Amino acid sequence: MKTITKAGEPAGSQELNAFRPCAIVPSYRHVARLGGVVGALVELGLPVFVVDDGNEAEARSAIAALANVERSVAVIRRDVNGGKGAAIKTGFRAAIAAGYTHALQVDADGQHDLADAPKFLAHAEAHPASVICGVPIYDASVPRARKLGRYVTHVCVWIETLSFDITDSMCGFRLYPLAAVEPLLSQEHVGDRMDFDTEIAVHLHWRGAPFVTQETRVVYPDGNVSNFRMLMDNLRISWMHIRLLVQMPVRVPMRLMRGR
Repeated sequence: MKTITKAGEPAGSQELNAFRPCAIVPSYRHVARLGGVVGALVELGLPVFVVDDGNEAEARSAIAALANVERSVAVIRRDVNGGKGAAIKTGFRAAIAAGYTHALQVDADGQHDLADAPKFLAHAEAHPASVICGVPIYDASVPRARKLGRYVTHVCVWIETLSFDITDSMCGFRLYPLAAVEPLLSQEHVGDRMDFDTEIAVHLHWRGAPFVTQETRVVYPDGNVSNFRMLMDNLRISWMHIRLLVQMPVRVPMRLMRGR
C-alpha cells in the first residue's frame, strides 16, 4: 500500500482536545463524480483522504490526479480491492496517524447531499463523543427492492442493541469520533465489505458511544455503477447479523453496566 500524498500535519503538532475533522472517501469503480465530491469537501475546509481500493489502471490514474498537497487532498492506494470496509479502515488509520479527531465518511458516487455536511460537523463539534449517522430521505431514484430490504437490517439492529438509538445503520454518510474508532479497529472484528457500516455501528453502540441522527437526501444518480454483489453481500450481511445476535446477550448487559 502506498500513500501518494499526505493530508494534514503530523499528529504531534496538534493542539490537544481540538476539534479537527477530516473526510474519508473510499473509491472503487466510482470516478465520474469523485472529483466533484472531493471539491465540495475541500470547499467546506475539510482535509480529504481518498482511498483507491484496488482500481484498474485508468481509474487509478484519474484518482491519483486528485492528490493535492495545497488543498489537503491525499490519495491512498490499496494494491488489491478489499471492499468498502477495508478501504474506510485504511482511511481511519491514516486520519488517526495525522492527528485528526473526527472523520466524515462519504461515498464516492455522488449519492450523498454534501450540503448537509455542515450539519454533521456542527453535531460532532457539539457532541464530540457521538457518532453522527445519516438517515436517508430517498427520492424516486432509489430501487424499491433496495429500500425495502434495508428494513430487515434495521429490525435486526434494534434487536442487537435492544434500542432504537441507531435509526439507520446502512447509510454511508456519517461522522465518527476517532477516539472511539481507534481501539475498536484492533479489538473487534468488523466486516470489510458491505457489512461494514452496520457492524461498526453496532460495535460502537455496544461500547457506549452515543448516536445522533441527521436526515439527509440520498439519490441514485443516472448511470451509477453499484458495487453491491446481490448474492455474496447478502450472505455476508446475514452472517454478520448471526455474529452480532450471538454476541448480543453478553454485549448489551456490559453496555448497561458501563453506563451505570
